[in-house]
Amino acid sequence: MTDVETILLPPGRKAYFASDFHLGTPTPEQSRARERAVVAWLDHVKTDAAIIFLVGDVFDFWFEYKHSIPKGFARLQGKLAELTDAGLPVVLFTGNHDMWMDSYFTDEMGIPVYRAPRQYQLGEKTFLIGHGDGLGPGDHVYKQLKKVFENRLARRLFRYVHPDLGIGLAHKWSRSSRASNEKKDEERFLGEDREWLMQYCREVEQQRHHDYYIFGHRHLPLDLNVTTDSRYINLGEWVSARTYAAFDGADLHLLTWPDNQPYKMKHRQTDVR
Repeated sequence: MTDVETILLPPGRKAYFASDFHLGTPTPEQSRARERAVVAWLDHVKTDAAIIFLVGDVFDFWFEYKHSIPKGFARLQGKLAELTDAGLPVVLFTGNHDMWMDSYFTDEMGIPVYRAPRQYQLGEKTFLIGHGDGLGPGDHVYKQLKKVFENRLARRLFRYVHPDLGIGLAHKWSRSSRASNEKKDEERFLGEDREWLMQYCREVEQQRHHDYYIFGHRHLPLDLNVTTDSRYINLGEWVSARTYAAFDGADLHLLTWPDNQPYKMKHRQTDVR
């Protein structure tokens, strides 16, 4: 875990968080419609944003070859370039679907890309922010696969696969993985004691206090108390829910796009430990 990075929030300015756009799935038409929604959201929040965090799985698949990147997503890339050119900081975290980001977004748009949870001081509050994959107990098979996928040699070898084949195989794997998760009903609330990211938050909180833990990955919009003065926020996803979070320097709210109303929690907390 890194040292704390301090971000100033001037009066009237907010920090915004979103994750799991999964651009590229399930069809090009549906992906483009979702991409337009993301761009419209960015246009909306830029008016009072001090910083925007995109917390992983922005793309359903992303791999940077030496001289090429995946086709598409021009609307999003253009909007991000516009925002950063105007001086608005944007931060990207990799997720389990787009962990193969390299230097493209940093070189072209000045957007830092992080692969692990990172600590921030936003105003007077402390945050731990990350995608959430591979954290907490269990999921040992994926944790081993992640080590292989992130291995420099493995990534170098994958670059020898022609993009038409490599990206096609990746999308096929992504679809089969999503179908498997839906079949196993892995995107339902497990209960606080079984939600592995909640367990992770509790473990970290015992070592170092954070006011907010911000994650994605679970595709479940959640706002749960880790302790009486610490909250775990899961940002949900944009394939169906289109939820995001806004922090105004004093409190954080989980909202829905495009109505910008508070997300109505389907999962209520029963206790605080």
